[in-house]
Amino acid sequence: MTSPRPRWPRASLVSAVLLLIGGAACGQTAQTLQTRSLAATCANCHGTDGKAVQGAAMVPLAGLSKDYIVEQMQAFREGRRPATVMHQIAKGYSVEQVEVLAAYFAGRK
Repeated sequence: MTSPRPRWPRASLVSAVLLLIGGAACGQTAQTLQTRSLAATCANCHGTDGKAVQGAAMVPLAGLSKDYIVEQMQAFREGRRPATVMHQIAKGYSVEQVEVLAAYFAGRK
């Protein structure tokens, strides 16, 4: 009687193919994941994806125009817009990060 052949070579091949496919998918979404991670820093006050809870004191960011968000962040950074903590928070982002955040929230409905 012959012993059955081990199945691990086939499983290894399948695993390798899945890793390659998954790796390609991760590479394509790295920027998306980085943007979502950056946007998550706003969620405590402005809600997930910029959708503030109805009746909240914070402005919902979702759907605001990109130019408006960039302008307001610059105003916070320069102290031209009154705020409690946004002056300091705005200074923590680079100009490029503000642009990315503004585009992200402008694209949310």
